[in-house]
Amino acid sequence: MSQTYTAHVVWSSDAETHKSGRYSRRHEWRFDGGAVVPGSSAPPVPGSDPSAVDPEEALVAAVSACHMLFFLAFARKNGLVVTAYDDEAEGEMTPNENGKLFISKITLRPRVTFEGEADPAAVEASHHAAHEECYLANSVRADVLIQPR
Repeated sequence: MSQTYTAHVVWSSDAETHKSGRYSRRHEWRFDGGAVVPGSSAPPVPGSDPSAVDPEEALVAAVSACHMLFFLAFARKNGLVVTAYDDEAEGEMTPNENGKLFISKITLRPRVTFEGEADPAAVEASHHAAHEECYLANSVRADVLIQPR
């Protein structure tokens, strides 16, 4: 079964500004449901907008959200009632074997709050199953580590 996902990325500048290299890196990510996310290159690139989301942050957030959504489903199936989920995810960029930068490691640090006592084995099983099933963790070359807090 195949599914397609889309994003519409929009940027513009005048020709002279682009030629000069002093163009803005700010752009928009538009999605089918109507969401518009301000995007930019990561600082300190000239023309970047630190208030916007850069692609590196978006990748880390997407992997984190994917894991969370699968975790919530597996936790429920394992008899856990989740009342809060807070992940301080981090991506690490390093050079690959050809000297090109890539996100080599994504560390998820979810803090999960449960209603009542949570069986640690069920929590671990839920994280393990979520990691195994997360589409994005299965799509990236980076090592994805889960370090519950």
